[in-house]
Amino acid sequence: RPWITRLFVFGGALALTAYGLREMLAVVSVGSTTFLQYVLVALFTVNFSWIALAFTSAVAGCVAMIFRRRPRSANAPLQGRTAVLMPIYNEETARVFANVQAIRESVDATGEGAAFDYFVLSDSTRPDAWIAEERAFLAMRQRLGPDHRLYYRHRPKNAHRKAGNIADFVTRWGGGYDHMVVLDADSLMTGDCILRLARQMEADPDAGIIQSLPLIINRNTLFARLQQFAARIYGPVIATGLAAWSGRDGNYWGHNAIIRTKAFAAHGGLPDLSGKPPFGGHILSHDFVEAAFLLRAGWPVYMLPDAEGSYEESPPTLIDLTIRDRRWCQGNLQHSRVIGAKGLKLASRQHFATGIMSYLASPFWLAQLLVGIVLVLQTQYVRPEYFTTEFTLFPAWPRFDAERALQLFEITMAILLAPKLFGLLLTLFEGRTRRGCGGGLRLILSGLIEIILSALLAPLMMLIQSQSVSQILLGRDSGWSPQRRGDGTIPLRDIAWRHLPHMALGVIAGVAAFMISTSLFLWMSPTILGLVLAIPLSFISGTLAAGLALKRFKLLETPEEQSPPPIATRANMLAREYALLGFDDAEGLATLHADRDLMTAHEAMLPEAPPRRRGEVTADRAVAIAKLTDARNLEEALQWLKPAEQMIVMNDRALLALVGSLPSSAPGA
Repeated sequence: RPWITRLFVFGGALALTAYGLREMLAVVSVGSTTFLQYVLVALFTVNFSWIALAFTSAVAGCVAMIFRRRPRSANAPLQGRTAVLMPIYNEETARVFANVQAIRESVDATGEGAAFDYFVLSDSTRPDAWIAEERAFLAMRQRLGPDHRLYYRHRPKNAHRKAGNIADFVTRWGGGYDHMVVLDADSLMTGDCILRLARQMEADPDAGIIQSLPLIINRNTLFARLQQFAARIYGPVIATGLAAWSGRDGNYWGHNAIIRTKAFAAHGGLPDLSGKPPFGGHILSHDFVEAAFLLRAGWPVYMLPDAEGSYEESPPTLIDLTIRDRRWCQGNLQHSRVIGAKGLKLASRQHFATGIMSYLASPFWLAQLLVGIVLVLQTQYVRPEYFTTEFTLFPAWPRFDAERALQLFEITMAILLAPKLFGLLLTLFEGRTRRGCGGGLRLILSGLIEIILSALLAPLMMLIQSQSVSQILLGRDSGWSPQRRGDGTIPLRDIAWRHLPHMALGVIAGVAAFMISTSLFLWMSPTILGLVLAIPLSFISGTLAAGLALKRFKLLETPEEQSPPPIATRANMLAREYALLGFDDAEGLATLHADRDLMTAHEAMLPEAPPRRRGEVTADRAVAIAKLTDARNLEEALQWLKPAEQMIVMNDRALLALVGSLPSSAPGA
């Protein structure tokens, strides 16, 4: 019954916030309290409430993990059919199809493979990526044989991004399946995990979505291994706490979850928000909203945080993370348009509020720092006003209780770091996981490394997220860029260009703080240090050398890194095999021209073109026709056609026939 946990989590957070507010008021109430001091108190209270809620939720998760009972294994045969969906967008095909094949093999090994079909749903906008996907799909079907149960679809227009991609599947094929397992392009799920989700869905006919907890694997850069370690050690505590108070009013993270298809088809459709992006248009963070709509319709959503065998990957560098984070920031702030929708459950509104606050916390923290600096400046350089309109024996002047302020700072840091401490302690007392992390001593050292590096990166993330929030408030849309999945390092020049303003701000803040007050400089030193070191931190943390150096000493190690899951080993081996086929390196239109069988298969996979009125010609199509007509050979056509025009050609059987009639190159070339 989650109401008891909710009472503890939210009641405890409220009590802690009230305590923090009282103490902060006592800190500033030594003399007459000024307006700026009240602003400081208000900002502190908002920030403190945020970490207090994270603390009480982590306490609930820690207690739940200590007293958790192991689930009884169910062996009932599956009655329904499940579609496993892999939505992709300009991805590396070798990795995508390797993951799909590894998942398929793992599910088949359970003996229940006949209950599952597999769909690769492409939204790719690059012509070379599209043809590479088709070649990989055909190669994988040939590998699997007649019982492949593998399907591929490419959307001509990727309207509404991933949400639209899934909606298109549900509209066209969803009626043939009781459930769908939704993945990301970097997802891996074992057959046992998928089978457990499917059996739980059948055992609970009221469930709408059941979410697993994906762990991060396959990461080698220092930055990615920090995330991998944190997700493995602290993630279960946080996720279990969230599951404990959410109960059957939980949330959905957009992947590695099973969804009841009829519930999603009836209630999971998303509206377009009025107005233009960033606050209008299609909803970027669609998963929270889909879960809220299913809950509103009476379909429970919940998490199985102990469902083993669910994996994903993470961005390799800080810059890659910030690119993805910018889109998430916009999507979460869009939820401010949805949080007040009629009929939503209180838990759904809390999920929305948590997502919004996760990004607003950065500008609030920045504002608190700036107000603190202004107060110190006022104390140092502004003369007190002794003769005010009201008679007083002492001037109205900001004064602080330094001893009480230090105690409150210590309490705040303890609450902030407590969830990480809970995760470390639970891992220390769990023998198999502790040994998988290199032993107790290495686990503690790894925890210290993670805490120190995270503390240095925190001010940088504060500025980046504050910038993202300000851009969104100013009306700048994030777009939807494909993620970089590999371990490649970003060039130092690009990193320096990106972080130079952050480093400059850190230098200016440090010099100014030292000139104002030595105590202010010491108080701000963690923030200043993180900003001053922005460029080397971002560069070193994004390198393979730094990550592998710690790996050799078994630091930041996870059990999945020490003993890779068999499905990950298999997927990596398959990725190497698919990479040798060279699909990702070939030019799409040239490959179609050279391979008539592929051209025939490509045309067979194209949807029927909608009827077009005579004389109705788009500008891009007209330009593509003109260029193909003028081209004397394929070489010229490829030089002239832009990527968007090549996509038009590849979607049109008549234009493909025109391409096929062109010679490869000029005679004698």
